[in-house]
Amino acid sequence: MSQSKYFIASLFFVLALSPAPGADNAGPKLNVLRGPAKAVLEGVAQIDIPAGYTFIDGKSTRELMKALGEPSSGHELGLLSPTNRDWSLIFEFSNIGYVKDDEKDKLDADKLLESIKRGTAEANKERVRAGHRPLEVVGWEVPPKYDSVTHNLEWSVRATSDDRPILNYNTRLLGRKGVMEVVLIVEPDKLPATLPVFRNLLTGYSFLTGQNYAEYRPGDKVAKYGLAALVLGGTAVGAAKLGLLGPVLLFFKKAWKLVVIAIAALAASLKKFFGKLFGRKGESGMGQ
Repeated sequence: MSQSKYFIASLFFVLALSPAPGADNAGPKLNVLRGPAKAVLEGVAQIDIPAGYTFIDGKSTRELMKALGEPSSGHELGLLSPTNRDWSLIFEFSNIGYVKDDEKDKLDADKLLESIKRGTAEANKERVRAGHRPLEVVGWEVPPKYDSVTHNLEWSVRATSDDRPILNYNTRLLGRKGVMEVVLIVEPDKLPATLPVFRNLLTGYSFLTGQNYAEYRPGDKVAKYGLAALVLGGTAVGAAKLGLLGPVLLFFKKAWKLVVIAIAALAASLKKFFGKLFGRKGESGMGQ
């Protein structure tokens, strides 16, 4: 089955599992929160959900990804999407400890991109063995940049697969006890228009009391790596020294884990799916 047909089939599978209004269905029930509201990300942070947006919690996000056949780390804390379903955000927290930002002025975009290309080439061997098309990294859409005031790190890599454009836009929000990973899933040609909206949404994000980066205290757990390693996958390269970045295969499994729903050819199917899913009444397990 082609990647496109598999994805569309997966959508119908999830829709079949989701209970219809008033139905007694043993399938997974998605906890839906519609804005305006405030969503708590499992005791770590919170984010304002404006009117016209829908949020599903971590448990529902993990079940959704599993139903779609997408790999889940088990640490996803929620999915946020606007009513028009043109794009979505996935929130995931990595409890790796306090990440020092002393590399903020030393991020070498060229070296990082070279390492990403090498890692993708290694990951492609496994993709091909699994029957998937290889990925080719084109370059930075947005090179890594760190805001020392908000402690946010963001970057975006543009790639292609079978001549189709792929974009994975990443933001890391540094906290006292770890990093909130925010992945923006959007069609490449819609990124410029979506970014201002996305960044405005993040102004409504905050770590809960005791979780803020500025609340670090001596004795707190400190991450074993810094900003550059976050760009290269964090955990996957945590044991490697910068400059010895061969073992990044695990990162590239994760970095492109949502690639199937970021491909432009499938965006219409995703939009239709979320429209049906979030348009239902009476299946919310969360407050409105």
